[in-house]
This record gives sequence, C-alpha cells and structure tokens, in this order.
Amino acid sequence: MTTLRKAIIDTDTAGDDTIAILTALHHFDVQGIMMTGGNVQFDQEVENALYTIQVAGKGGVDGQIPVYKGCERPLMTTWNQEQHRTVEDVHGSDGMGGANFPPAIQRPADGHAVDFLIESVHKYPGEIHLLAIAPLTNIAMAIQKDPTIVPKIPHLYVMGGTNNALGNITPAAEYNFYVDPEAAHIVLRSGIPTTMVGWEMCTGYSLMDDDDHAEIAALGTAGADFFKAVNQVVMTFNKEVHRLNGTTHPDTLLMAVAANEAVMTESHTYFVDVETKGEWTRGYSVVDINGRLGQTPNVRVCEKIDRPLFKQMLLDVLSAIK
Repeated sequence: MTTLRKAIIDTDTAGDDTIAILTALHHFDVQGIMMTGGNVQFDQEVENALYTIQVAGKGGVDGQIPVYKGCERPLMTTWNQEQHRTVEDVHGSDGMGGANFPPAIQRPADGHAVDFLIESVHKYPGEIHLLAIAPLTNIAMAIQKDPTIVPKIPHLYVMGGTNNALGNITPAAEYNFYVDPEAAHIVLRSGIPTTMVGWEMCTGYSLMDDDDHAEIAALGTAGADFFKAVNQVVMTFNKEVHRLNGTTHPDTLLMAVAANEAVMTESHTYFVDVETKGEWTRGYSVVDINGRLGQTPNVRVCEKIDRPLFKQMLLDVLSAIK
C-alpha cells in the first residue's frame, strides 16, 4: 500500500475550498487545516471547514483532522481598520451556496495555526507539503516567526495569482494575492520550492458546466449532493459577472495538481513576485516569462492542464463519499 504524503491545508473555507479539502483528504495524510481570513467572515470559514471534515467522514467529537484558527486579517492591517474585502456575493452568505448546514460536532483545536505549522514542520522535517488555497498570511507569519522552517518544507502548492491574465477580484489581481499581497511577496521570495496554479488555469480548465453538473448529480452520492449544494450561488455569479458558463474550481484544481502532477501537462519556472503598492494593480502577480527583469526564477508556474484527468479525479472524490 502506498504511503500518503503528509500535508497541511491553509484555507479560507467557502465554496470550492470545501471540494478542495475533500480532494486533499482523499489523496494526502492531512495533518491539520489552518484557517486564514479571506472569503467570508472568519468564524463562518471555521465552521465550513469543520463541516467539510464531517462530510468526509473524518469528523466527530474527536475529529481526525484538527482545525486551527490563524490570522483573521492581512499582515498590514490593525484591529481598528476596516475588514478586508470578503466575497459572500460569490459563495453565498454562509460561504456554502446558501445551504446553511448545521454546525459540525467537531470544534477547533487549541493553539494558533502559525504555531501548529512551525511545530509540524520541525516534527516532520522534509515531509510536510503545504497546500495553500487562501491568502498566504499564516504561512508568511510562520516564515517571519521561524525562518528555519523554510529548508524543511519540501514543496508549497499555491492557488493564487495569474500568469499575465485577467484577475477575478480586480482586472489585475486574483483574490488570494489581492487580499494580502505583502504575505504573498514574503512567501514567494522565501526560497520554499513552489508551484503556482493561477486563476487563468481555473477558467481554462476547471469550469464545470450544466452537463458536468448533471454527470456529478448522477453519481447519487452524498459527495455529489454536497457539491451541488455549495455551488448554487457561484454558478449564477459566474454567468453574470465573470461571463463564464459554469462553476469554477481553482482550489480543487490546485489539489489535483499537488496530488498527481500528471494533471499539469506543461509548466515553466519563472521569476514571480506580487505588486504591493499599485493604485490599480495591488495584488498583481508579476510573472516574468521572458526574463526581462534579470531575476532568478523562483516559482514553477502551471501552464496547461489535462482536463479529462482533472475531471475524473473530481468524480472519484465525490463518488467515494457515500
């Protein structure tokens, strides 16, 4: 039997984060889930993560996957500043497509996510893969607090940014980098081996249209029912705002790439950094595909996806949740 790789998920659980978590639980030995401020109100994100673990059959009073509360706000904000921009319009008031699931039995673990990450990396040096599907605040804070973790992290998979393409929160920026560009700058320049799956990969390869949704519904599993419930709002939002005919699954695509790199059929390593000061471009990811800046390449950027393989992996995950 193949031993699953150890991983920690960093998430701002809403919508597609939930399906990404289910995918990670299917393919990795998940040591824990870290919560970062992002998609919806922080406490609601925590509840969403706990409920998703329960859907996967790993919840209960003594849940198998601990959930740690982390940084609720971006690095460069203070408690008396306005909250960062949340996106209930994309994911529903509860972040779960308006399904309003009951509270999970499992409760958050004691301790802070940043400390959990540092302790886990030192406990399992060279073994903890980081699966980042949220603003990178927690990971940046961990690096700042204890830089000695950097050489002990074998790989970081990041859903964030774009490769010279249209953003999803502003014309220039993808949401995760937009919320905390300072954190993204710290993490991408840290020296941790990193693979980035950008928003343009999502729109190009992860879109699930009405026919795809019908195929998923036909599975008749609890996993398929959950998928339908959490995607009800985003389908309408995408058609009206992004002009996309279906639901988008950037976080699940990231997990699929991390679980099976055969999903990623083309990639190159480029110099990547994040704009922190621009009036119109804050959060923009600079991907120097032609090497014009003369900087050392630091991020492997996903450029093509095996769409049928990705879809089959999604179907397998949803089929397995009875």
